[in-house]
Amino acid sequence: MIRKRYYNPNDRRMTMAIGIAVIVVLFLIFKCGGMKLGTAADKRINITPVQIKQIKDIGQWEFLAIEDEELVDTVSKGIFSDDQLIRIYYGTVRLGIDLSKTKDNWIQTVEDTVKVVLPPIQLLDKDFIDEARTKAFFETGSWKQKDREHLYRKAQRMMLKRCLTKENIQTAQENAVEMFTKLLNGMGYEHVNIIVEH
Repeated sequence: MIRKRYYNPNDRRMTMAIGIAVIVVLFLIFKCGGMKLGTAADKRINITPVQIKQIKDIGQWEFLAIEDEELVDTVSKGIFSDDQLIRIYYGTVRLGIDLSKTKDNWIQTVEDTVKVVLPPIQLLDKDFIDEARTKAFFETGSWKQKDREHLYRKAQRMMLKRCLTKENIQTAQENAVEMFTKLLNGMGYEHVNIIVEH
């Protein structure tokens, strides 16, 4: 059975409209090089002055504590015999940063990253010797307070020499970077760049 299709002017218009639509779509695909169309998200972030103040209000932040003990002695020459004083000093040398020493614009945002420039690692407490734990190891003769003070200062110098090494300062810097990264991540900032000044 043969079916006849009669000419309908509306069919021709519909075919032309579909054809034009296909050509336009193909042109756009070719012109855009297969690019995906959509809205670009703004990846810039901002850290508020209140948040910066909250961080600065931490004050001193310890990143490494080194316990040390030193055996320190002194000798006083006498006519018939020498007097000797030997004491054991215990102390904890604490390394960290003092956030009150931060410079202007120490926290900045660059697009999606928070950049922080921290002050150098420093000795946080100059009175790090625990005098309550100091012991007299050996003592002969009589000693004045200025002699004991001299021995105390000698013990301080020995502890600082033993504890304030490049390795310990480097460890404190690494701990500072790790702790500040965790702090800012916890505040919702995913990308952070922490720099500790030398």
